[in-house]
Amino acid sequence: VRVVESGGGLTQAGGSLRLSCKASGGAFSRYALGWFRQSPGKEREFVAAISWNGGVTNYADSVKGRFHIAKNAANSTVSLQMNNLEPGDAATYYCATGASYATNNWKAYPTWGQGTRVTISS
Repeated sequence: VRVVESGGGLTQAGGSLRLSCKASGGAFSRYALGWFRQSPGKEREFVAAISWNGGVTNYADSVKGRFHIAKNAANSTVSLQMNNLEPGDAATYYCATGASYATNNWKAYPTWGQGTRVTISS
């Protein structure tokens, strides 16, 4: 089981970015997948999660209405569309899988990617 993130970069406050997480090893159709983020000096923070079949999604209050998580079965990826980005959204974003449901508890996800950095200019 493996996940690889892509799509980070630099954008202005109010802009949008789309992150992707490629899941392999059977993870896409067996486990929930979550997005977390971490900034220097801060704890890891839950962002969003989606169930194995895409039927359940879970969002942190701080991103509700701005971020959207979705599964793409055609290429075994899970995307995180981030709109109306704020300076506080700047962080390294991590994709994680292996959880049995779309939980916000990072300890439930045994497999993690290397992260992709999101930078917001004000």
